[in-house]
Amino acid sequence: QVQLVESGGGLVQAGGSLRLSCAASGRTFSNYAMGWFRQATEKERQFVAAISRSGDSTYYAGSVKGRFTISRDNAKDTVFLQMNSLKPEDTAVYFCAATEVTTLYTVRSSKSAYDYWGQGTQVTVSS
Repeated sequence: QVQLVESGGGLVQAGGSLRLSCAASGRTFSNYAMGWFRQATEKERQFVAAISRSGDSTYYAGSVKGRFTISRDNAKDTVFLQMNSLKPEDTAVYFCAATEVTTLYTVRSSKSAYDYWGQGTQVTVSS
């Protein structure tokens, strides 16, 4: 079992920045590829960003590419999502997720690929 706890959400004006963190515990963090997803009210959960076990490979949804950056610190068992130039349409509950993979550079963008999920953190962007 992997436990994931997100933090860093909040209320920010359009154009502002937030940095989300996701702390993992329970298993060897570096064995897991990580992802961030978000879910707006009455909408399906959607992919935001993913990072490989090593941190060398990343992948982004088109709507956030160039504005968001995913990173990880394997020594601290933590994955981050730096969000810049925020827009009202970024408003959602943000979830981190983990999936155990055997290769160092694999990234996953499908919800069904992930086995463990955090409880989510609310991000609200005002116009």
